[in-house]
Amino acid sequence: MVDAPRRQPAHTVRLRPVGERELELQYRVVHGYRRAFRMAGEGPVLVLIHGIGDSSATWAELIPDLARTHTVIAPDLLGHGASGKPRADYSVAAYANGVRDLLTTLGIESATLVGHSLGGGVAMQFAYQFPERTERLVLVSAGGVGREVNPVLRLVSLPGAHLMLSALRLPGMRLQVGLAVRLLKFLDTDLGQDAPELLTLVDALPDETSRNAFIRTLRAVVDWRGQVVTMLDRCYLTEGMPTMLLWGDRDSVVPVRHAYGAREAMPGSRLEIFEGAGHFPFHSDPGRFVSLVEEFTGSTAPADWSREHWRDLLREGCSGDPAGLPGSGLRRPTERDLRQASERSAT
Repeated sequence: MVDAPRRQPAHTVRLRPVGERELELQYRVVHGYRRAFRMAGEGPVLVLIHGIGDSSATWAELIPDLARTHTVIAPDLLGHGASGKPRADYSVAAYANGVRDLLTTLGIESATLVGHSLGGGVAMQFAYQFPERTERLVLVSAGGVGREVNPVLRLVSLPGAHLMLSALRLPGMRLQVGLAVRLLKFLDTDLGQDAPELLTLVDALPDETSRNAFIRTLRAVVDWRGQVVTMLDRCYLTEGMPTMLLWGDRDSVVPVRHAYGAREAMPGSRLEIFEGAGHFPFHSDPGRFVSLVEEFTGSTAPADWSREHWRDLLREGCSGDPAGLPGSGLRRPTERDLRQASERSAT
């Protein structure tokens, strides 16, 4: 059952218009690499983290509305968009470090993190590594819950992926891919719900450097068996962290059942399902998405982190279930849970 919407306390909000120049890409050089980002608005900080193969452009239509009441920062992760694409570490932990360093250069001490797909895993990793800098979590179709993932991503993680992705740039291939994607949408398949986004991801890999960065990122989180990282082993640490999960019920990339598993493993989390939406619920219904984020940030207090509480949670967790599923108030892990948790990476 999906949690009932929570009413936002009545208060006066000063709305601020956002200028077009604020939505343009800005740049910082961090550790010698260019980091691109969009920054607009003023007020409590929202950090929007995109998914694999995507960029901050995925949030462009939402930023003006969110920036009326928040300072919105949407980075292009390293290897994506207009950011540098070096031969580098593209792990989830490295991305969390990169978000921290960008925020530090911008003078931001803490923020609410909104992460989509891979970005959801990055947001969870950020909260784990830097709990004192994390006010809230909004996880959108997030990776890192279950092993399942779309077979296409598993295929691209295999040797030879460079050749396959390079073939997409051959003359006529863009047209054929477009026709295939439109057919998926016409047949009303779950994958077809994200047809425009699929074409955007193909266009986002125009050269070998971009493709190399994409494959390095993908292989850090997916192999031929599915997702290779998990956040379930540390979900109990979100106790006291306001957390909202947003998912499309027709998500063919990260199945919606992962949303229910994440809510079960994260104490006090809230779940909102977007009916008829695929992997990009914030594109399917941007108005509802913005309203939920604004209501959530306006009706919850930032997490009150303390070293003592963190230590207590770690000690209790260490003596609990080795599958990473908190034993208090939650189901006992099955043998399958235990086996799969031990096979997946706990960063």
